[in-house]
Amino acid sequence: MTGLRKNCLISVQGLAVSILATAVVGQATAAPWLEPGDPRARHAVQQLADRGHLNRTVTTWPIMWATIDTGLKDQGSAHTDANVNSANAYLAFEQNYQAAGGMRNDITLAGTTETPFIRGFDGGPREAGEATARVELQAQNWAARASFTYAIDPEDDENIRLDGSYLAGTAANWVLGAGAIERWWGPGWSNSLILSTNARPMPTAWLNRKDAKPFESKWLSWIGPWQFTVFAGQYEKERAVPNAKLIGMRATFRPVQGLDIGLSRAIMFGGDGRPENASTIWNAIIGKDNGQLEENDPGNQIASIDVRYGFPVGEGSMSVYSQMVGEDEAGAFPARKSWLLGSDWTTSLGKSQQQWYLEYTNTTADDFLGNAIPSIAYEHSTYQTGYRYYGRNMASTFEGDAEAATLGAYNFFPNGHNLSIALTWADLNTDSRSRVAKSNPSVFYNVPAFQQEFALLDASYGMPFVGGWLKLKAQALNDRIVFESGKKQDWFVSAAWSYRF
Repeated sequence: MTGLRKNCLISVQGLAVSILATAVVGQATAAPWLEPGDPRARHAVQQLADRGHLNRTVTTWPIMWATIDTGLKDQGSAHTDANVNSANAYLAFEQNYQAAGGMRNDITLAGTTETPFIRGFDGGPREAGEATARVELQAQNWAARASFTYAIDPEDDENIRLDGSYLAGTAANWVLGAGAIERWWGPGWSNSLILSTNARPMPTAWLNRKDAKPFESKWLSWIGPWQFTVFAGQYEKERAVPNAKLIGMRATFRPVQGLDIGLSRAIMFGGDGRPENASTIWNAIIGKDNGQLEENDPGNQIASIDVRYGFPVGEGSMSVYSQMVGEDEAGAFPARKSWLLGSDWTTSLGKSQQQWYLEYTNTTADDFLGNAIPSIAYEHSTYQTGYRYYGRNMASTFEGDAEAATLGAYNFFPNGHNLSIALTWADLNTDSRSRVAKSNPSVFYNVPAFQQEFALLDASYGMPFVGGWLKLKAQALNDRIVFESGKKQDWFVSAAWSYRF
């Protein structure tokens, strides 16, 4: 274990002990958030929003519980719609547990025969074996979690992890926090082009709104419900540019019912031997780092715009959505663009609820609408490890220079069981170039080594088991994928069991 990891571990342990010793637990008005990774919760939130019962943005995860709670109360109509009874019940169940004041604990045991390359919104085990223990506390104006994971045979050689740990407090309608939490920015189910849970969460300090309610001013109320979040963190040491910094920003707003618009930026700068002063940050923020191949760029950044429009259809709901990300800037607008297009919809067949989605991704710059420019997306001439954290892309699970389409469905049974099936076709690294500087021989870089095409079937089943929750998952490909760090099996099975107490 590195000295940094030891110090972090001691710090979080000390934090947890001091909180336990001094806390006066009250009602959790600082209740945290609904995290990415639970497709049933996302189905519920989107269904309520698309049918007009939750007038809040739904494309920035995590979503604050305060946003969901006040959003439902503002509309006050969910109880009149029998089609959302299941969604209401599930969110109420999760909120009663997650947003309650006091202390709660959970453990998770997980294992897989192969670490998956493709990771969607629903996540899953990251390593061959994982054991996680978490202690979480919530009080009047703060919340904290100490999360400790031991990973067996990890792809990044990091056995001890604090992923999921945080300390957060509220002031007025703002939340200030520090920790390593999962984020998913955008409307996609299988993919996000700007920030996803494909890579491990980076430790950051952040600021976001607690309740994404509209402005009260008549001059600004037209923006509708809005959310803003900004974070700052640091990459790992073993990179082409060690200890590079990352700033992420996202604003979402809903000017009309059902229409969510998201604006995001990710700015990589600094690191060993690179400038990190205030002028460097300012130049990056105002866009003075537009030269993709210029050595004197103050940093590397990407920006995205996403739009989702959801609406009721009969007894169900539907949405159409798009996300565009640009590597450069031209005329104050992202250039060298990659695209994601999709649609999702809900049905009620039998006594169950279904969530369907169809999604297309193209991460070759300007290939979708223009002349393709390969080896641009998620790459940089100076930051040659790219937009990756411990060997995995922080955005697209398919990496750059890829084309993919996914048809997926979830079935939520009335007894609480979940079934999911997804079929994906993908063409990876279409330019067949080596696109990453492998700076750490102990890390497995999930970057396709050359052009490869495959079809993938993904299936999972979740159910209550021995007082906890068991999720079984399997993937099968028609061929093995060759990565910069070696091959992986063309199939895997995994199991994860969680227990709350």
